[in-house]
Amino acid sequence: MDYKKTLNLPKTSFSMKAGLPRTEPKLLERWQQQKLYEKIQQLRKDSGRKFVLHDGPPYANGHVHLGTALNKILKDLVVKSRTMMGYWAPFIPGWDCHGMPIEHNVTKQLGQKASEMPREKIRALCRDYANKFIDIQRSEFIRLGCLGDWFNPYITMSRHYEAETV
Repeated sequence: MDYKKTLNLPKTSFSMKAGLPRTEPKLLERWQQQKLYEKIQQLRKDSGRKFVLHDGPPYANGHVHLGTALNKILKDLVVKSRTMMGYWAPFIPGWDCHGMPIEHNVTKQLGQKASEMPREKIRALCRDYANKFIDIQRSEFIRLGCLGDWFNPYITMSRHYEAETV
């Protein structure tokens, strides 16, 4: 007996395999060309209803891990759902570039203690390290499909951000 004929399956033109290595880059490129995030913001800006989700930023100290990904995906879900409810819900991502996680990774790479290095040198190395991982994490979050103003984030080590904080 041909059991396939006993099933009531829908007819679809969708491929049975997603082929993500081939389709994902095309989809991301299309979203970028369409300026999807910017269009959504333009459509909702004059709605009279604003929703702000404050992004508690991840450290810029390595690749996105499962906890960081889950955090950002859940925030993306909240922002997108509010947008679909008619709110203007811009999402400004950020990165925390201060603290021990970055300094620890830099000194570990160098094989030296921070106390053995000039302060200016360790600060410059930490700044370079953080900038590197901001770029990497930005790319990883975009690949996860998270929408936001990724090229205008708040970065805790930027002079502008520091001046606004003080």
